[in-house]
Amino acid sequence: MRVLFVLMPGAGHVFPLVPLAWAFRSAGHDVMVGTCGEGLTPSVNAGLPVVDIAPGFQVQDYLRQLFTKDPGLPAQEHEAARHRQVNFAVILFGPVNRRLADGLLCLARDWQPDLVIYDELGAAGALAATSLNVPGIHHDCGFVRTRNLWRGLQETLADLYDEHGLTRPTEPAVTLDPAPPSMVSEPDGWSVRYVPYSGGAVLPDWLSERSGPRIAVSLGTVTPAVEGPGLMRRIVDVAAGLDAEFVLALGGRPPASLGDLPPNVRAFEWLPMNALLSTCDAIIHHGGAGTALTAAVAGVPQLVLPNGADRYHTADGVQKRGNGLAAEPDELDTSMLERLLSDRWLRVAAREVQAEVRALPSPAETVQRLTSMYKPLA
Repeated sequence: MRVLFVLMPGAGHVFPLVPLAWAFRSAGHDVMVGTCGEGLTPSVNAGLPVVDIAPGFQVQDYLRQLFTKDPGLPAQEHEAARHRQVNFAVILFGPVNRRLADGLLCLARDWQPDLVIYDELGAAGALAATSLNVPGIHHDCGFVRTRNLWRGLQETLADLYDEHGLTRPTEPAVTLDPAPPSMVSEPDGWSVRYVPYSGGAVLPDWLSERSGPRIAVSLGTVTPAVEGPGLMRRIVDVAAGLDAEFVLALGGRPPASLGDLPPNVRAFEWLPMNALLSTCDAIIHHGGAGTALTAAVAGVPQLVLPNGADRYHTADGVQKRGNGLAAEPDELDTSMLERLLSDRWLRVAAREVQAEVRALPSPAETVQRLTSMYKPLA
């Protein structure tokens, strides 16, 4: 079977689907990735063959130009996020899908996949699947229930369906949902086990050596690039007053960007999150779905400081389940960090969610189910 993965540009969209792509390859199937810009390097580093379907296109450049043209848009996006209005993403990513569509349709026509798998913002993947009359598999990335978002993004491509004489699908063939069921209102399609992947690195010797509590800190890859070091610097200032070690994973940003650090804080440009969390007692993060799911797999309590996009949904899932805390960034203080380390019930809930994740179908099991259901015609 030939399986085409259509991934929105960016590590946060590539990383969650890498284990599934590996599982297809391990089962003997051919895999290809269609992405561009910020999605190319993470795909290549994961050992996956990739085609650049929009040469020269960078999502960060596009968003920067968009926000320059409409300076009020970032505030509108943040306010929509605070009110859990995820369909605001249609405004931002509908045009991205249009930019990818032509190159993706060419790739699909040339490579002739039997199955197309696309992430929650990759509406062009459904277009490519429909153009070949093959199943289109929609892969959620976090805690948002995405049916309305999926429909909204499909609507932005309505004229392309018409142009190619295609009938728009009413729903995905299958939706794969990595969110632990107890952390969301209801499963969205097939529940699947989240397997952390965040690249590789040579781990520092000290990582396995601890003399006291350790807290990981991550703001993902997008927040530091877009918002600068302000939030991370605030976390560092609060951390300086606590008897614990803090390890900052900076998402590719240089440690020097933070200035001088207290003795109990280490900063690194890149550390694989699953490797780091296996040595930690808790994590502070921005609400990125991949980070929250990796923390769920590790069974550690979380403190979520959401700052836009789908991150308030992440914060809701963590807070309601009880495996962590949530607060606005300006509410962060020492007492909150002390509770993160000392509250027994946060740790109990985190272990319960960890066990829940482990019981979900693995990528290998998901591949077997998909290939059994959608065997290609001889």
